[in-house]
Amino acid sequence: MTDRRQLANAIRALSMDAVQRANSGHPGMPMGMADIAEVLYNDHLRHNPTNPKWWDRDRFVVSNGHGSMLLYSVLHLAGYDLSMDDIRNFRQLHSPTAGHPEYAEAPGVETTTGPLGQGLANAVGMALAEKLLAARFNQGEHSVVDHHTYVFVGDGCLMEGISHEVCSLAGTWGLGKLVVFYDDNGISIDGEVDGWFTDNTPERFRAYGWQVIEAVDGHDANAVNSAIVEAKANADQPTLICCKTTIGFGSPNKAGTADTHGAPLGDEEIAATREAIAWPHAPFEIPDDIRSGWDARERGQAMEADWQARWQAYRDVHPELADELARRMEGRLPEGFDSLLEDAVRAMQADESKVATRKASGMSIEALAPALPELIGGSADLTGSNNTDWSGSIDVVEDFARGNYVSYGVREFGMTAIANGLDLHGGFIAYTGTFLVFSDYARNAVRMSALIPTGAIHVYTHDSIGLGEDGPTHQPVEHVASLRLIPNLQVWRPADKVETLAAWGVAIQRRTAPTALVLTRQGLPHLTRDEVQLGNINRGGYVLRQSGAGQPDAIIMASGSEVGLAVAAAEKLAEDKVNVRVVSMPNPDLFSSQPADYRESVLPGSVKARLAIEAGVSLYWRHLVGDVGEVMGIDRFGASAPADQLFAEYGLTTQAAVDAVRRLLAG
Repeated sequence: MTDRRQLANAIRALSMDAVQRANSGHPGMPMGMADIAEVLYNDHLRHNPTNPKWWDRDRFVVSNGHGSMLLYSVLHLAGYDLSMDDIRNFRQLHSPTAGHPEYAEAPGVETTTGPLGQGLANAVGMALAEKLLAARFNQGEHSVVDHHTYVFVGDGCLMEGISHEVCSLAGTWGLGKLVVFYDDNGISIDGEVDGWFTDNTPERFRAYGWQVIEAVDGHDANAVNSAIVEAKANADQPTLICCKTTIGFGSPNKAGTADTHGAPLGDEEIAATREAIAWPHAPFEIPDDIRSGWDARERGQAMEADWQARWQAYRDVHPELADELARRMEGRLPEGFDSLLEDAVRAMQADESKVATRKASGMSIEALAPALPELIGGSADLTGSNNTDWSGSIDVVEDFARGNYVSYGVREFGMTAIANGLDLHGGFIAYTGTFLVFSDYARNAVRMSALIPTGAIHVYTHDSIGLGEDGPTHQPVEHVASLRLIPNLQVWRPADKVETLAAWGVAIQRRTAPTALVLTRQGLPHLTRDEVQLGNINRGGYVLRQSGAGQPDAIIMASGSEVGLAVAAAEKLAEDKVNVRVVSMPNPDLFSSQPADYRESVLPGSVKARLAIEAGVSLYWRHLVGDVGEVMGIDRFGASAPADQLFAEYGLTTQAAVDAVRRLLAG
């Protein structure tokens, strides 16, 4: 049998060589955690390199993603479709071996990591998904959902506040198949962490309800193996394995120092390291015995074959459950969902009641959720305000087999990153809820949902000064525009309940990227539409009203609650024979992606008198109104007062819109 230390040294060698070749990267963590990775991959991880998307594989997340060369090394060595040329091209343009692991770029990468703590949070979501699916679909002796989620974390991950948010929940949920390896090497970028990280980490995790295995020698394969065995034996608690390691292990002159964290070792130190670890091979050369000792393809195929046999036996006995699990894991919506959505939109259009769009969002969930058992929602302690639950909501802690609602507590950041993990695992459509102003707390996880990407749906209510008396701390002004700047994130700000339901439908159907739904606290009037207009909501912007035939004299475009204001202004101008077109823009970015002929039909270039209205910062709308157009917005913070008084104070009134159009026409 090949010496285990030499198997681990293959990770060290590939990592230091790839970082040196790129002249960029982080060799310290891969060299320090190599022994742990070797034991995990070769003795415990259930995976199949020839089928990285096998449903019942164990998930492995490197939350301290700067140590990406550890992950790339083990994926290459284990037999994934990641070549030595890919390793050589570490951190190079168009290479799958990016500086930090990127989902879908290299096979076997379960999520995009790098912003510390978020990989851990994603892993909590994955472990929650496994527990929910196992409780729902496993039947007696037929177990087809049964896998672990393993995570590597460093000091930085545990210093980040998100780790507190998600690890507390992991303990509450009893995620017994979540195993976290803490790389306790005492070093971060600035040096020895004992000057700024003096937490009693084991006691902290025990307080969360975790099993903690302390003082494991991370360079002793037997000790690591024993810890993993102990962790897997506890089905009721997540486990933290505290591994004492040396950063840059093997480097004679730099091991144990911050010098190995984020810079190449240098040719001389690499040569010395090769001698110190008895690795005489040339850069990027792996001897046959080492490669054979790592190759997991045959073993992985046997693991999956065993599962496939169990899956077939399960299908024979529980065909309906098997079909449902397959549909959910493949990300297919239920048959007939499109027709259900169309019927629900028409029914909503026939209801002329005035409601806040946050309430309309709850009505939308009520209409669609019964057909979507994969829909799992939650709120950061604002369920009643966000309207994120529905009549069929069951909290996961009450019944994991039927649970479809998560009470996240006041944890916006953790909630959003966990939702990303639920989505990445498969089998769920995850949505979250909080006030729009608190999307700032979650912002980096929202950004990651767009970067990965996941199909998470972010519900943000209380979208403007319209929330009133709570004042400027709770009144978002810049937030909608800011969210629109995130690539790949669709931001909807619907004008009434019909647009809200349509936006929900698009978000659910959009499984490849995330959506933000921005919703009002205050009630909004019902807007009438014909069939063509109903269909055009999904294009992000459409003609809602026009007071006369032919080419309009002026265009007023608006989103959300300000669409009603635009309609009222157009009606008043019509009394003076001014032909005004009102364009509802629930999703301006989606509108901007439509074919040119459609955009021209809605916003003809010949009409220069353009007014945009939105209760937020005005800069975003400049590209739609043109150089001579005007924007009615809010470019300062709000105030504490009743909503109607605030709209008047900030100039968002029908008369102000009428005056603006008249100025444009006179100009």
